[in-house]
Amino acid sequence: MFIGFISFLGAVSVLGLYLLFTRFYESSRQIVPVSVNYHYTRKCNYECGFCFHTAKSSYMLPLAHSKRGLKLLKEAGMRKVNFAGGEPFLYPRFLASMVVYCKDELHLESVSIVTNGSLVKEKFLRDYGKYIDILAVSCDSFNETTNIRIGRGTGEHIAKLKVLSHLCREYGIKFKVNTVVNRFNFDEDMNAGITAIDPFRWKCFQVLIIKGENNSQTTLRDATKFSITNEEFQQFCEKHAHKKCLVPESNEVMRSSYLILDEYMRFLDKDEDRASDSILEVGVKAALEKVNWDQDNFVVRGGLYNWTKEADSCGPSGCESSDPMLDW
Repeated sequence: MFIGFISFLGAVSVLGLYLLFTRFYESSRQIVPVSVNYHYTRKCNYECGFCFHTAKSSYMLPLAHSKRGLKLLKEAGMRKVNFAGGEPFLYPRFLASMVVYCKDELHLESVSIVTNGSLVKEKFLRDYGKYIDILAVSCDSFNETTNIRIGRGTGEHIAKLKVLSHLCREYGIKFKVNTVVNRFNFDEDMNAGITAIDPFRWKCFQVLIIKGENNSQTTLRDATKFSITNEEFQQFCEKHAHKKCLVPESNEVMRSSYLILDEYMRFLDKDEDRASDSILEVGVKAALEKVNWDQDNFVVRGGLYNWTKEADSCGPSGCESSDPMLDW
């Protein structure tokens, strides 16, 4: 009986140590904004019907304030910034200043831009390509009728996409494609089109409904008519599963796994339709505590990947990173 009591105490001690370690681990974990999507403008020259970051505001921070915010993010652990909108190339001088600052002053590992491609000029890529790791161009169909139906351009989107794929290679920028899988394209076979432009990464998102942005007829955009089922999204992914560049992201994967910074430098919470205070006012740590960002899901969905062009050896079969921390 005495031996049994001692064993019981031992088990309790082990359990106690385990709980103590767990509490210590959880309390010591820091939320690090490794990768941030900075939507510095909501304005856009396209009218995509499913847009989840709509032009509810025309505000843009002064350049000096944006730089200060980016510096705060770098000090908090940001390694990659993704400039998005709206359409970031509506303000090419602002964008140019940002990419130069992020590389020359902040020394970020990766600077990325998401664009619809329509306003990207070769001169910009020639002058600033050395500061840009990734150019991600949105393409939802290789059928221009479908693109027009979605609201993406007036019939010349694919031609511009092909030009940009060549220019990125010419100026040493990694070329990426973003596709929103929706009611009008989920049954399209894009294999031949993707093969022709050969992106190093092809992100395919299930169209996402965000409260207050695109969820009803009372919002600027109503994406409900673009919605698809999980099964329809899976159908699209299976049709293209052999493409090594494919990175599918369902609604479940996307929610709470992206850090989105709006035009006021507030973190947005897509699940709760709310925003933090601006990081310029309260700092990065306090702002992050106000939103639901799933850091673990960020890693699981492949948020860390081969994002720095200088360390890569890229070819038709993909790229290999020299940094094992980026091999996801």
